Amino acid sequence: MDFEKYRIRTCLLYEFQLGHSAALAHRNVVTVFGQESPSERTCRDWFAKFKSGDFSLEDNERSGRPPELNDEALLELVKSNSRLSTTEMATTLRSSHATISRHLLVLGFKQKYGKWLPHQLTDDQRETRVTICTSLLTRRRTTQWLRNVITGDEKWVLYINHSRKRQWVQAGERALPDESPGPHPKKIMLSIFWDYKGVIWYELLDGDTRINGHIYRLQLQRLKAKLKEMRPDRGRVILLHDNAKPHTAIKTRNRLTNYKWEVLPHPPYSPDLAPSDYHLFLSLSSFLKEKVYDDKEHLKNDLDTFFSSKPKEFYARGIFMLPERWSQVVELDGHYID
Repeated sequence: MDFEKYRIRTCLLYEFQLGHSAALAHRNVVTVFGQESPSERTCRDWFAKFKSGDFSLEDNERSGRPPELNDEALLELVKSNSRLSTTEMATTLRSSHATISRHLLVLGFKQKYGKWLPHQLTDDQRETRVTICTSLLTRRRTTQWLRNVITGDEKWVLYINHSRKRQWVQAGERALPDESPGPHPKKIMLSIFWDYKGVIWYELLDGDTRINGHIYRLQLQRLKAKLKEMRPDRGRVILLHDNAKPHTAIKTRNRLTNYKWEVLPHPPYSPDLAPSDYHLFLSLSSFLKEKVYDDKEHLKNDLDTFFSSKPKEFYARGIFMLPERWSQVVELDGHYID
């Protein structure tokens, strides 16, 4: 038997013979042995054994008892694949899920998601991000003008939503970057426009439809009509969208000029400055986690439920945190916000 275990069990027997309770014995053992101490439940089990008249400090023989977990083998397994679940590790090492979790925590591991890496920024791109963010921060004395911002973006929505796997990493370490999932045969394009009050209009594009300049201009036309219906008191419109080709095409720019809509400057390769990416879609992804849809109507009904369930404060927070994120980009010298 392990010498450390023998010492702890000897102390438990001594505590029992003093007439102390199992709870007090556990506290005293923790004071001496720290994290090597058994749980209070284990202490109670030993006290029950002593009360039965059995003062042996050896483990009782049990058929099929799993072998002691080897921490070196566990470390090697985690290093080989940090995305393994504790259940998978338990199967490989012939241990239990609870034992694996306990040992990983004692070894200083915790689970984290890997950060998506949208783009490897060049020096010029980082400088552009800083320049644009600085100009936006000095645009007005107050941030009331953000109430005029309408933001729009697109996102692939899957009919079958698998979860990303968290990784076991030690304290202070970052998880490995997650690769963007490849093409999925069953997906549909969500195109959405919203402001600080909520969703104004969205649509799901059938089949393999891609957003091009013509489709995007039709969407802007529908958005304009929906604005008249849902925001009749709205005056100025400041549109925040990314630099995708359909958004920056000459015909699109002319359409926006005819509408007298202002386009808010947005740095290239900057999803961390797009409210849909860093706020709305992040929450939507959590909502869709592990969900499976039979058809478009089923999916749309669930999306309606999600968008309507969010309070006005949720949408307002997504828009009004823009200045804070612009400041972070300036402080980080143009690097992505972690």
